[in-house]
Amino acid sequence: MNKIIVYEEEDFEGFRKEFTCSVPDLRSVDFGDCISSLKVIGQPWLVFRDPNYKGVGFAYEEGEHKHIQLSNNISSLQLVTEDLEDPQITLYEHPNYEGISKVIKEETNLSYGYFNDKASSHIVQKGAWLLYEHPRRGGWYYIAREGTKLENYGPLYHFHDKCSHVYPLKSGRPRIQQKVAVRTQVGNKYLVCSIKPPQQLCMVCSSIYAS
Repeated sequence: MNKIIVYEEEDFEGFRKEFTCSVPDLRSVDFGDCISSLKVIGQPWLVFRDPNYKGVGFAYEEGEHKHIQLSNNISSLQLVTEDLEDPQITLYEHPNYEGISKVIKEETNLSYGYFNDKASSHIVQKGAWLLYEHPRRGGWYYIAREGTKLENYGPLYHFHDKCSHVYPLKSGRPRIQQKVAVRTQVGNKYLVCSIKPPQQLCMVCSSIYAS
């Protein structure tokens, strides 16, 4: 299950709430402008300074984040629902998808190639991407979602000829939600065992490990 757990204080202290779907206005659930740390399970989540997923936003992938951007200034939460497998984005040299184009399918440091600080528009074919101002995921970034187009980085975002790094958001590893039975053959015998959360089953080697 995709889930975000948000905490009132840093280091996962204070009041907490859990959400499994997007929340356009955290004040409607009595948790506006008070989040200081969070945990993400499954798909990434986006946090925004303003209600209705507007204003400055940041992305968080699966994991524990005890110090976050926009601490005590988060007003809405949005679950990333796109299929994040096989991501693809096309960057264009000029506004309106003109000029030289570059198709990207994985994390790329543009400063190592010929397209550094050259993009002025883009189209996202698959996944969700972070477009960074500086190499190595540095500086300000723009969140680009599947099926969206941005025809001109200049007037609204002042991002013209500034993109130096692109990163596709990734989902967390699959988790077992229900107790299951595992049947393994050992010689002429079959062994049957059951596992349940928080353990996980490696589908490649059938080994069991704790999450």
